[in-house]
Amino acid sequence: MILALAAHKGWSMYQLDVKSVFLYGKLNEVVFIEQPRGYKKKGVKDKVYRLKKALYGLKQASRAWYNKIESYFIKEGFEDVFVSTLCL
Repeated sequence: MILALAAHKGWSMYQLDVKSVFLYGKLNEVVFIEQPRGYKKKGVKDKVYRLKKALYGLKQASRAWYNKIESYFIKEGFEDVFVSTLCL
């Protein structure tokens, strides 16, 4: 709908793609991963890493990023319309 309106009105459209966006989400859950191949420490190969921030490809990464951007928008005064419409 927005693309059609922009085309009809002759508006300029811009797209922003941040490739590392998922790396900025803070995890609310405790997540452990195995040591990646090629980065295993000698003598502690059976240990795991606890993640403090999301990794690209992690199932929780998109939710962590969404929570971060949503809290920013709410802080800036935007309303959370999506949640209220789900209750209808």
